[in-house]
Amino acid sequence: MNRLQRYLFRNLLIALLYSTAGLTLTIWLSQSLRLIEMVVEAGAPMRVFLWLLVLTVPTFLGIVLPLALVGAVLFTYNRLATDSELVVMRAAGVGPFALAAPAMLLAFGVTVVVYVLNLWLTPAAHQELVRMEYAVRSDYSQLFLREGVFNEVGDRFSVFVRERDSEANLHNVIIHDGRIPEKPVTIIGERAVMLTGSEGARFVVYNGNRQELDRKTSRLSQLFFERYAVDLKVLSSASGERYPDARERSTDELLHPPPQLAGDPKMMRDLLAELHHRLSSPLLALAYTMVALACLLSGEFNRRGQSVRVTTAVLVVMAIQSAVLGLSSLAAKVSVLVPLMYVLPVAALAPAAWILSRNLRRRVPPGGEAAAG
Repeated sequence: MNRLQRYLFRNLLIALLYSTAGLTLTIWLSQSLRLIEMVVEAGAPMRVFLWLLVLTVPTFLGIVLPLALVGAVLFTYNRLATDSELVVMRAAGVGPFALAAPAMLLAFGVTVVVYVLNLWLTPAAHQELVRMEYAVRSDYSQLFLREGVFNEVGDRFSVFVRERDSEANLHNVIIHDGRIPEKPVTIIGERAVMLTGSEGARFVVYNGNRQELDRKTSRLSQLFFERYAVDLKVLSSASGERYPDARERSTDELLHPPPQLAGDPKMMRDLLAELHHRLSSPLLALAYTMVALACLLSGEFNRRGQSVRVTTAVLVVMAIQSAVLGLSSLAAKVSVLVPLMYVLPVAALAPAAWILSRNLRRRVPPGGEAAAG
């Protein structure tokens, strides 16, 4: 790149970093409101919250980067037009493709980054998020026990806690175990604590009673106790039977699905749609950039500003993004729509490139050939 193109590339890169940081912080804020609830209301350690917050970044960064790139392109070239820098560049004989080259180079770089995210980092982040959630739930720490409500700890197993003090004591506890429908059990105690060890987690309830109802005989049996232990280890057995979601699976698993999933058509369609989503979505960075460049660099300079062109570019990008989201959902249900996931970015890229090339053979002023690069 010549000095002029390096100047454009530097401005685009700075704008991209700022726009990416702004969008990331905005999404982070919405995610943190959900995650911080575990810290404030349930007593989760801060390190768990921070690690979960870090893991959320790769899950949405692949979507944020192409949109941030569009914002950077629109901001940079619109500012250059407002400051009449684009007019000077064009008067010096710099053609539309020479002006667009730094943006397209940056778009190729973003495409590579999104491919790395989609193929490796994002699946690993999704898998780690789910693993942490199930690991915490299998221990049944007090992370998910809220005060004043019935907490669904497991399948047909709920816990009610009136309040919790600073020493981790649970007061006025009700535990309902309905895993055996014929003999549901309800345990009521004045106080309880959660204990974890090598053999799993358990509740230790003090000063209460255990009620068991035999539905066949309609007989209620009660046991009053001073100390009673409820083992929670058996509740975590079902977690091992869970099949990972398509987003959690590695790209290699999507390319070579496990044999046990061959008999599940829905899961196979989900895996196919996820695979092609990872391969096709990075192309949106190129398509969005070309659309923005076609709107801003084609045609003649207008002293009234470029608000109409900027608005047009934003609307077109929003329409493409909406179509991509809808198509990704439909492709998981109808596999014949999968090729459209590649057609859509190309369908946006090709017309934009044609519009941008219409002024390629514009008359260059004397001495402008060198500046055109």
